[in-house]
Amino acid sequence: MAVAIRSILARCCVLLGAIGIVLTLLAVGQVAAAQQTEDLWKTVQDRGVLRAGAALAPPHVMRDPKTGEYSGAYVDLVKEFGQQVLGVKVEFVDTTWDNIIAGMQAGKWDVALALNRTAKRALSINYSVAPWQYEISFVFNKSNPKIKPDWKSATDFDKDGIVLSVMSGTAQDHTITDQIKHATIMRLPDVDAARLAVSAKRADVSVDDADTNMLFAAVNKDWSATVKPSPSLAKQGVAYGFRKSVPLEQIEAFNIFLEEAVAEGHVANLVQFYVNKVISGGQ
Repeated sequence: MAVAIRSILARCCVLLGAIGIVLTLLAVGQVAAAQQTEDLWKTVQDRGVLRAGAALAPPHVMRDPKTGEYSGAYVDLVKEFGQQVLGVKVEFVDTTWDNIIAGMQAGKWDVALALNRTAKRALSINYSVAPWQYEISFVFNKSNPKIKPDWKSATDFDKDGIVLSVMSGTAQDHTITDQIKHATIMRLPDVDAARLAVSAKRADVSVDDADTNMLFAAVNKDWSATVKPSPSLAKQGVAYGFRKSVPLEQIEAFNIFLEEAVAEGHVANLVQFYVNKVISGGQ
């Protein structure tokens, strides 16, 4: 009998030990999960500043080369949210499209402006809703003998000898890298360099966001022609990006703000204002 009791007690000890291990692992998992989330808005309010990573994308994100001051539709929207909802200042941090995600993940800024929503990016960051839509267009010199007037698709432009100018690291760069097999892709560090390459005839085609290319074409209407490829290239929403550690329920506060701005026509008015400003030579 005593042997049987000792055996039962030993088994109970083993079982209790196993339960203890499981509970410990669960507790560790819960702590790890808690450490992987952040209360961004509280952190921002405690700091008194919302930091926004900004890479150029007119008319959404623009920078005055003389003053360094940022403007644009997505700049104004995040400033309004910071000031009106969070009650904080908004600070813009210079970056490039090659570094805008990495810098945010490293904690150099809290939100990234004017990112294209893609399934691949969504594996590593969280997005807001998209208050504006995006697609790629091509702008070129209508007198360029290498380009035929009936070209309408990306495949038409994908010819040996055609040079496509694009800003490095942008959504349009990633898109044409996947699509283009024969034409040459000239990757340049900023939007001005990419445009200048076409103006100076070092490149044949400016590949850019249709809104940005519309501005380029408008100020060069004497020689420019524009094609929006059919089928469309990268027709996507333009949103704000957050670290994966920022819970979606926190981003929802920003989403509600953006949805109201869209419904009231505020976003469309901002975009039109900055389009007109650039065309008139305001920036």
